[in-house]
Amino acid sequence: MKTFKIIFIIIIGIIFSCESNTYEEISGDVTNPTYTSKVKSIIDNNCLSCHGSSGGEFPTMETYLQVKDAAQNGSMICRIDDQSCGSVMPQSGRMQQTKINTIKNWTLNGCPN
Repeated sequence: MKTFKIIFIIIIGIIFSCESNTYEEISGDVTNPTYTSKVKSIIDNNCLSCHGSSGGEFPTMETYLQVKDAAQNGSMICRIDDQSCGSVMPQSGRMQQTKINTIKNWTLNGCPN
C-alpha cells in the first residue's frame, strides 16, 4: 500500500509539473514593457528585414517614434495579432504569442520608451 501511494504521488507530480512554456515566456516581463527593454529587440529581430531603411516600399520602423506611430496609428497590432486587416506579419510567420502580448501591452500602457 505504501508503494502504491508513492507511485501515485510521483505520477500526480509529473502530470501537474509538465508545461509547454518556453524560457522566454516564463522569464519575460510582458505586463509593463518599455520600448528599450523589450519592444525594440522584437522589432529588430522580426520586422526590420522589410521595415528597415533598405526594406523598400514598406513603412520604416527603425526608431522609437516610427514604431510608436505604427502601433498607435497604423495596422501593426492588427497585422501581428489577428490579421483581420491584412496578411500576417512578419511574412515569415506569426510571432510567438508572448512577443505579440509584449507589443500589445506596451501600446496599451502608452508606449513608454
